[in-house]
Amino acid sequence: MSQQNNAAFVWSIADLLRGPYKPHQYGSVILPFTILRRLDCVLEPSKQAVLDEAGKRGDGPGASVFLTKAAGQNFYNTSKFTLKSLLGDAAGIRANLLDYVHGFSENVRDIFDKFEFEKQLQKLDGENLLYLLTQRFAAVDLHPSAISNIEMGLMFEELIRKFAESSNETAGEHFTPREVIRLMVSVLLEPDTEALNEPGVVRSIYDPTAGTGGMLSTADEYLHGQNPQARLVMFGQEINGESYAICKADLVIKGQDINNIVLGDTLTDDGFSGQTFDYCLSNPPFGVDWNKQKPAVLKEHDEQGFNGRFGPGLPRVSDGSLLFLLHLVKKLRPKAKGGGRAGIVLNGSPCSPELPGRVSQRSAVTCLRTTCSRRSSPCLPTCSTTPASPPTSGSSTTTSAQNVAAWCS
Repeated sequence: MSQQNNAAFVWSIADLLRGPYKPHQYGSVILPFTILRRLDCVLEPSKQAVLDEAGKRGDGPGASVFLTKAAGQNFYNTSKFTLKSLLGDAAGIRANLLDYVHGFSENVRDIFDKFEFEKQLQKLDGENLLYLLTQRFAAVDLHPSAISNIEMGLMFEELIRKFAESSNETAGEHFTPREVIRLMVSVLLEPDTEALNEPGVVRSIYDPTAGTGGMLSTADEYLHGQNPQARLVMFGQEINGESYAICKADLVIKGQDINNIVLGDTLTDDGFSGQTFDYCLSNPPFGVDWNKQKPAVLKEHDEQGFNGRFGPGLPRVSDGSLLFLLHLVKKLRPKAKGGGRAGIVLNGSPCSPELPGRVSQRSAVTCLRTTCSRRSSPCLPTCSTTPASPPTSGSSTTTSAQNVAAWCS
């Protein structure tokens, strides 16, 4: 069964929600239940070993280390329940399902917290839908032997797309259009084709505005298509709680380290301070000022200078995109360690000719070159901005003011 068919089958369960839920609310139920079932299947072989270890360790110090090892994953669940065993007690379904969710290690529990899953369980139980919904998901085979991490990731992305469509959101609200992401990924990775085709090659990629993880997933898909033996270690930060939960779940589903996605405002609280990466991708929000972040940004600029992220200078408060661009430059792996490359989607503000109240393209590139130089990693000759072609009539993916830019260190 294809990923689209799998996603359609799971999404068909949403028919149970008609009436109590509106179509734009389906995703808040279907996505966390899909995650729950996948994790349920992944942990099934080690379930008894984890329970035995939990019985010996209790809540003692360091217990999580042993429980993680027993699970054979970077997460675990100490509840006696599974989704299927929950079906043995219809009257206690809500209490037992809560016990099951609370049994997950903290790094997974965080996903369900951001989905406000307990509120959904309360509503479903009140509508007499919880047992039936649990029964339907328990019957879906999402074991790794039936559907690989890559296939599961694609299926989950299809569900996210359906969720966005049913929410009637614009493309950029939940994910960057795939055409734009593919352009960025090819610009970043194609120059390294020879190196990336080496057996067992490992590279890192980072998105400071991760959203639901579309950019990271597309890069992973691209690299795996070129070299199935290659591994892309994904990192990301996201400010929106639900988007963060979806992105984090997507990384878990793909077998990535669950701790590599963090929640928070990238501009005020860098979740990966001091770390650099082989590749960076970002589609920062357009038309959003940085008044809210101004105190923290000014403090870093004044106190850290070029040791911080904003040494080259600060844009107008109405233009936050350039701050993310400068942030990415700081995240590029230094040339002495192999160098790095970044791609970013920018609107007309940083990448247009000089206009009143705007930072020009020349200024943006000058800031980047200055930053690279101060880091003892002069820009390579290929360091440039790459404007996207103006869209054809009726295009819904980009506007003529948007550009894809790529820089390297």
